[in-house]
Amino acid sequence: MVEILEDRHHFLDWIQVGFILTDAHSKILYTNRYTEHLFGYSKEEMEGERIRILFLEEDLVSFVPNIIYLTLYKNGFNGEALLRQKNGTKVFAHLYTTTFKEEGEAFLSFCFQEIQRLKMLEKERSEMERWAGLGMMLEGISHQIRNPIAAIGGYTQRLVKTSTALPKGKSYLHRILRETRKLETMIQRLEEYILIPKPTFRKEKIEEVVEAVLQTFSKEAREKGASINLETKALEGEGDCFMDRDLIAKALLYILENSLEAIERVPMGKKRETVRVSLFGNGGSIGVSVSDKGEGIPKKDINRVFEPFFSTRPDRVGLGLTFVKRVVEEQGGSIRVESRLKRGTTIALIFPKDRRRIARRKEIFSRTMWKDMGLVLAEE
Repeated sequence: MVEILEDRHHFLDWIQVGFILTDAHSKILYTNRYTEHLFGYSKEEMEGERIRILFLEEDLVSFVPNIIYLTLYKNGFNGEALLRQKNGTKVFAHLYTTTFKEEGEAFLSFCFQEIQRLKMLEKERSEMERWAGLGMMLEGISHQIRNPIAAIGGYTQRLVKTSTALPKGKSYLHRILRETRKLETMIQRLEEYILIPKPTFRKEKIEEVVEAVLQTFSKEAREKGASINLETKALEGEGDCFMDRDLIAKALLYILENSLEAIERVPMGKKRETVRVSLFGNGGSIGVSVSDKGEGIPKKDINRVFEPFFSTRPDRVGLGLTFVKRVVEEQGGSIRVESRLKRGTTIALIFPKDRRRIARRKEIFSRTMWKDMGLVLAEE
């Protein structure tokens, strides 16, 4: 039996479940690779030992013998167990066991699934279902909300044009208009955030993507008296990266708009009206950073900037950076924010250069070996 498993170890090593085979006395005969990862022992350290090395000291008297008894003579064990790693760290796992006979000899199999990993997978599934549910709910109510907002805004516009009210009364009307526009923007941003499409990855040149965004943004920047400075000297190679161009472009626009607003809020005479955009990359990652010399972010708020609806400006919805973070992370990237109050802010987006597995990127075989196996390469 052990020889059969060893012969098929490549298959068992790909399974993301710890698998151990023992004899009837719980002596470990075989372990797969995930078991090494889960418990910290090497294959050689485990094989030949008793299964008890994975259990806590207080469980050796009753729990372990009960598991072995249930496995040998009943329907096996199926439940949670607190186990221990080589370094003494406790790990909570789901354990299920079975027994079978081969050539008259009894064997026990132990399968371990880490509870934390199971919870993570469940969380990811729940998150996907939550976004899908929110999307359906938003589609259902946005139309109902937009109609009264449009009516309020439209009638208020007419009142502004026809009213003979005192200046104070007209100021109330203008405030109503501002609030209705804010509500319209909030619905738009919510739809944009909740209904983010699944990324479509293509090989893009990061410099071309950024230049296209800056071309769109530069007019707005000039109108507000700001300039954009693009730096590419830290970018090595051609700057190729697999990404969804449209989503990343929209994320960059949000960051640039935030930088422009931060500069505008600096008192006159102290403004440093340049937004610096830098491209960088080497090894396996590539990135773009946006830096300004604006008002900066208070230290107490730096960890909240990605929270939905958080904004230091009451006239803003607070979903821009929330959108950016989700877009970047769903494309396998990360985002970093550095800021000092009254000194400025830098936001960097970092992406893997190539999302494809190594088997799709480069040859990992000998062409001679390939031909010896009687196989023909595609180009031949």
